[in-house]
Amino acid sequence: MENIFEREDLVEYLESCLMEDVGEKDITTDAILAEERMGNAKIISKDTGIISGIRIAGILFELVDEDLEFNSNFIDGDKVKNGDVIISLSGNIKSILMAERVTLNFMQRMSGIATATYKYVKEIEGTGAKIYDTRKTAPGLRLLDKYAVTSGGGSNHRIGLYDMFLIKENHIAAAGGLTNAINLCWDYKTDEELDCKIQIEVRNFAELEEVLKSDKIDMVLIDNFSIEEMAKAVLMVNHKIEVEASGGITFDNIRKVAETGVDRISVGALTHSVKAFDLSLLIENL
Repeated sequence: MENIFEREDLVEYLESCLMEDVGEKDITTDAILAEERMGNAKIISKDTGIISGIRIAGILFELVDEDLEFNSNFIDGDKVKNGDVIISLSGNIKSILMAERVTLNFMQRMSGIATATYKYVKEIEGTGAKIYDTRKTAPGLRLLDKYAVTSGGGSNHRIGLYDMFLIKENHIAAAGGLTNAINLCWDYKTDEELDCKIQIEVRNFAELEEVLKSDKIDMVLIDNFSIEEMAKAVLMVNHKIEVEASGGITFDNIRKVAETGVDRISVGALTHSVKAFDLSLLIENL
């Protein structure tokens, strides 16, 4: 995955998020803190898991007020527990309150994703399989959602439609057949001189057998196979290409999925069903 912190549009995106919340001004804080007030604040964990979004928090507070003093006791990917002080802040209280909600929204979502990912990663530890995310992310939050997955020890599948071929059933239907779809993608990749992999989704063993006759595929995605069918598919592939399992996979059965010998397991729930991590910002010394 690309380094999101090197993207030129990251700051612009975060500025738009702040503007969405603040608008022209924070009228409640302006009414109560008419004069400049200095003080301290801290972001505290009220949960136990994996923290993510600290670097985003640093950028947000700096965008609001570059004179704020920002100190973190952890880095993205660290384990935290209930009561831990994640971030300490000093400076203009109005500035801190202006950035509070947007910062917590990002950190709570990202830490929830990281924590869920970590649980899945630990559950299949020792099997050789890796946990991957999907494109089932919140619109506008894909790069941050996927960054959070890496904070939890997971891996990123393709970022979007542009960085890897993934031939699915509708593509196969449109191409008039599985082999034709593979050849069309291979020709396009060659003509456009693209440096990316080609993956294809199969729904049954007949399709898998057809895929294995091609030398143009890097990965096969076995979709909605039973545990027994996954194990059979792995034997059929016999390490010729990577095997990814997807569909119907839950935390309760993921260990069994991993033990079939698949190389990759993609889990949409990491990002589309995230449970927010509980964090709180508290002002001190007013």
